[in-house]
Amino acid sequence: MRMVGHVLFRTTLALATALACVPARAQQAADQPGFWDRDGLTGNWGGLRGRLADNGVALNLVYVGEVFGLTQGGVKRDTVGDGRFEATVELDAQTAFDWHGLLFHATAYGIHGHGLSRCCLQNIATVSNIEALPGDRLFTLWAQQALWDGQVSLRVGQLAADDEFVTSRGAALFVNGTFGWQAITGADLPGGGPAYPLATPGARVQVSATPELTVLGAVFSGNPAGSAIGEAQALDPSGTTFSFSGDVFTIVEAQYQPAVDEGGPWGNGGQAPVFKLGAWFHGGPFSDEHHAAGGQTLADPSSGGVPATRRNDWGVYGVADVPLWHTGDKPDGGLAAFLRLAGAPADRNLIAFYADGGLTWKGLLPARADDTAGLAVAYAQIGSAAAGLDQDYRHYGRPYYPVRDHELLVEFSYQAVVAGWTTLQPNVQYVAHPGGNVLVPGRTTPVGDGLVLGLRTSVRL
Repeated sequence: MRMVGHVLFRTTLALATALACVPARAQQAADQPGFWDRDGLTGNWGGLRGRLADNGVALNLVYVGEVFGLTQGGVKRDTVGDGRFEATVELDAQTAFDWHGLLFHATAYGIHGHGLSRCCLQNIATVSNIEALPGDRLFTLWAQQALWDGQVSLRVGQLAADDEFVTSRGAALFVNGTFGWQAITGADLPGGGPAYPLATPGARVQVSATPELTVLGAVFSGNPAGSAIGEAQALDPSGTTFSFSGDVFTIVEAQYQPAVDEGGPWGNGGQAPVFKLGAWFHGGPFSDEHHAAGGQTLADPSSGGVPATRRNDWGVYGVADVPLWHTGDKPDGGLAAFLRLAGAPADRNLIAFYADGGLTWKGLLPARADDTAGLAVAYAQIGSAAAGLDQDYRHYGRPYYPVRDHELLVEFSYQAVVAGWTTLQPNVQYVAHPGGNVLVPGRTTPVGDGLVLGLRTSVRL
């Protein structure tokens, strides 16, 4: 299986890179967009891109590069850079060979550099949503079949839960990783769960029950690293483990989007609100955050440091995306708000409650109708069991030991559309109580609150 995965990854990346190098010919047609207006930097590749699309093949090539500096707090001050090349290939089987409703998909990444959270800040909510161990990695690889005029779709293969579950259109603007796959699921699930940068084998079904109501359900292999013990990214550096031995992770979500009424509050060409309610379950063993197998606190030297085992884990969440004021001629123009809430049992999870929310404004500056500004806040509360263990450590002779309570993040971001194919995004993040209030490694003082300044560029090739 690993050999097959390597071949698939190399094929995807090589095809994408080769096609990106095809020189674009001069556009003769009057309706062809100019250099700054076209969708991709490299254009139509002399018509090749269009011919591929006519035969059902779509190629999406994106490079994201960024630099972040920790100017205050953390473990150490530093400036880091990282980047990610993404190659996605999709084949529409209906166009290619007249198989109605069948779609094939593959995404591979080339990741370089290192992120700020791992080296310098020790925080739970990763500073960048592209931060990962460097290397070439297969991400998703699946086939999807639509049935009954699209009312039902089935997807099978190597899947990522964060592609479709717990998503928010408002949160998608922001750079910190918690505004994608929330910090509560990333911290509580083995290996971070089936989410960037590691997908796992799984199956998903989506049912459009009514025009306004959609229900999704999926089952995944529960640990990206399989049965191995250790950091999932290091154990599966190529994304080709394809393991089914990590127990079972299931997630279900209901999505409600009312129809837009031109005379209603979301009329006048704007978007309708979206409301989501979901729950997840993991069937594996989880370590107690406070107590040892014998019932005593893990802080007690007589406990042996072996935590009690709790079977199964679960969590619930809700998402709301609500437009507040529509302006301009774009459906997503104007002011909008988002809110996400989530919870999980405190006895077996580091984070027991999580909330994030914020405001976005597309077209804040009249002369910059495509730009989007946003301010968001994320709060991750350390569970009472983990906090109780810290209190016990203080009782057992470590008076300097901080009691973990929460991590709080505030992010301001402005995404400027420089051309049809590129954006620039200055970013400011303030992290209070990194790690929930943890010690600097090797010292008896907590990690200080961090101030992060950054700049990201994204280019569609």
